[in-house]
Amino acid sequence: MQHYFAQRLFDGSTVKQNQLIKVNKGSIHSIESSQPLNQAIQLNGLVVPGFVDVQVNGGGGVLFNNHPSAETLVTMSRAHQQFGSTAILPTLITDDLATMQSAAHAVASAMEQKVPGIVGIHFEGPHLSQPKKGIHPQQHIRHISPAEMALFTRQDLGVVCVTLAPENVSIESIEELVSAKVKVCLGHSNASAQQTQAALNAGATGFTHLFNAMSPLQSRAAGMVGAALLDSSSYCGLIVDHEHVDIPSCQLAIKCKTPERIMLVTDAMSHVGSDQIALEFAGMQIHRQGNKLTIEGGRLAGSALDMATAVRNSIVDLGCAVEDALKMASATPAAFLGLQQQKGALAAGFDADWVVLTDQYQVDATYIAGQHVSA
Repeated sequence: MQHYFAQRLFDGSTVKQNQLIKVNKGSIHSIESSQPLNQAIQLNGLVVPGFVDVQVNGGGGVLFNNHPSAETLVTMSRAHQQFGSTAILPTLITDDLATMQSAAHAVASAMEQKVPGIVGIHFEGPHLSQPKKGIHPQQHIRHISPAEMALFTRQDLGVVCVTLAPENVSIESIEELVSAKVKVCLGHSNASAQQTQAALNAGATGFTHLFNAMSPLQSRAAGMVGAALLDSSSYCGLIVDHEHVDIPSCQLAIKCKTPERIMLVTDAMSHVGSDQIALEFAGMQIHRQGNKLTIEGGRLAGSALDMATAVRNSIVDLGCAVEDALKMASATPAAFLGLQQQKGALAAGFDADWVVLTDQYQVDATYIAGQHVSA
């Protein structure tokens, strides 16, 4: 049994003072009020549930598409652990079937090896809308086939999330994915509000990077954005880097959906946790300038955002309560992934995954399964 003493601890609901955390075999055995104990490891700062990021394309200088291997996943996870992410969904941008299969094999290997932080895989595409493709390679955008359906429904990949455009995927295919426990997200889409609602009725439960690469809310056409804001049960990823979505739009989304349905996501490329400036992907050159990633012509190309910065931006710039910002980074994405009994809170029976934050909400230390993984 390991013992940790937290001066301040946010358990997912409230902030408590002077809490003793007991950890057994990677899980929290108990948390209780206590006086400081000499034998306990001191956690000096605000201890919060580990961050859960459902959209991570790369990190530590490597992009999952470019190097779909278990070694890449280790590098990506370690890079994001520096910024408080204790669970990530490695995300594969639209690619050919062979690359998709290699990515799946890499995740299956990582899951078998219990690589810290890897909980599944997110296939962002290839069944998207050409007009809303963003940087997704046009030559690989296609209709769903039996080979891809078989890939998405593998049982050795942990949590599987698939982003698709509902106008290009049948309701029957969405229902088949949902019945196989795949988390279906809607995005990179020009769907009408009616098409979007039909996909939600079929079991889709999420939206990928709300506002970005989807049909907008207009006076006589609510579009995918309007349908997403109106629906009370679905989850929306939100990139709070001040490049993808402006502050009032972020505030509107949180007001409409509440922190129980908005998930902070990074959409991080390989730049996070590295000094990388230039990246080549699918014949495109992606350049970093400050916190902005673009291809030639100025189109956004993922982000250089990390979860700790997303939390700080939400508190400092959006005016979110600290508890709400932390919830959007942990409990809400955990609930979307169906991991709400394991992650997103600090309580008996949950994974011993937590982050120690300074008063400025910088990451002082990250723990996974009770082990210190990043300072």
